[in-house]
Amino acid sequence: MAPAVPLAVLALVALGLGVAPGLGLAPGCDYPAHRWCSSRDTAVACQVESRCPSLPRPAAAPVQLSLYYESLCPACRDFLVMKLFPTWLLLPEEMLSITLVPYGNAQERNVSGKLDFMCQHGPEECLGNMMEACLMHEAKNFSTYFPVIFCLESGSSVTKNLEACLQIYAPEVDSGRITACVQGDTGVALMHHNAQMTDALQPPHQYVPWITVNGKHTDELQAQAEASLLGLVCHLYQGKKPEACGGSKAPKLPAGCRR
Repeated sequence: MAPAVPLAVLALVALGLGVAPGLGLAPGCDYPAHRWCSSRDTAVACQVESRCPSLPRPAAAPVQLSLYYESLCPACRDFLVMKLFPTWLLLPEEMLSITLVPYGNAQERNVSGKLDFMCQHGPEECLGNMMEACLMHEAKNFSTYFPVIFCLESGSSVTKNLEACLQIYAPEVDSGRITACVQGDTGVALMHHNAQMTDALQPPHQYVPWITVNGKHTDELQAQAEASLLGLVCHLYQGKKPEACGGSKAPKLPAGCRR
């Protein structure tokens, strides 16, 4: 005599869940009915995922924000200091992923076989861009280098306060290694990489700060990020919202640094 089909299986058949006739199993499901909701993988294999409300939801992907900027552009500094850094502080790490690309409206040239850069706000800006790129390269961890960049961009001089900012926010980072990076081939290679990333933007950037959200740039996203970055990230994030997502209006930023 064939074994009796469990009542739970019959119920699932009645619900139209595609259980294989006579076996009590969905195609590819090798688990007894009482284990079908024991894990998400099992529920998927048995085609009953929608019938297992107790399953934990998969973690939501963080909002991906990339900032293309120049170290001495006033509007870039305002956005980074007044919007991006506070938003990052308020939100949990898994909610917002930030990429910083210091280059902006710079131009890359090949001079006698060596790469050289011209920056919108002069040689000091090129130095600031490279210092911040080298800082990211040496510190590696975003939570280590972002406070230092915030310190540099909010201070009186982007290029002269590195030692002081490191002492306050990242004393474990060796300033000598950053200096060696800036003065050597690594700094040039990093700036070349930033130039390539910036030149590859679609649509091409027209000004800085230039903001992409989840890999996209539109006039609407740019305006929303500048008006209320916290509100934009909270709106786009698909996971559980933290208390910080109460919404707030922010002052209008200065006009960007156009080419």
